[in-house]
Amino acid sequence: MHIDIDLLFTWGAVAKKIPKNAIIFYENDPPLSFYQILEGTVKMTYTNEDGKDLTVGIFDKGCSFGEPPLFINQPYPACAVAQTDCVILKLSKKNFFSFLDENPDVQIKILKMFAWRIYNKIVFSKNIINHKPEYRIQYFLDNLKKQNSIICGQKMKIPYTRQEIADFTGLRVETVIRTLSQMNKKKVIQIIDHKIYY
Repeated sequence: MHIDIDLLFTWGAVAKKIPKNAIIFYENDPPLSFYQILEGTVKMTYTNEDGKDLTVGIFDKGCSFGEPPLFINQPYPACAVAQTDCVILKLSKKNFFSFLDENPDVQIKILKMFAWRIYNKIVFSKNIINHKPEYRIQYFLDNLKKQNSIICGQKMKIPYTRQEIADFTGLRVETVIRTLSQMNKKKVIQIIDHKIYY
């Protein structure tokens, strides 16, 4: 979700430069701030019981991340890592809630964002459990197009690597590579110069 930058600065937000691969917060850290990206990309991941890193989300310029724990005062369930060099706005939890009290229109936007995230997680879980790799990947790609408002039938260049797709879908990278190759042969996707189009 994007909140007007000038409003955030008015309420005491500070911009911080974060180098690539730096940890912004760790899993189980207490939520102390609201974060919004001015430049760069942030990845949220956690490690499952088998030691496999799973991606919760990748957030780009203009997006906020890590909000749910702020509202329920629970530790972060995943860590946030700068995928590129970033500039991030950071607003203290106290000031963030004061800001929300004064801006009910932003509260509504946050509620809608949370509703979409919950809805997408449920649908994603439904489609990932007990489905073949092709269904998992195709659902992931369909959802990505929907999030980016791509019209049905219009091709989209997928901005993720095969490893990132594996991290999102819970598959091994070898399985993703093999499945994408099969999907390319069936003309479900196109692979041009190692880039995926769907």
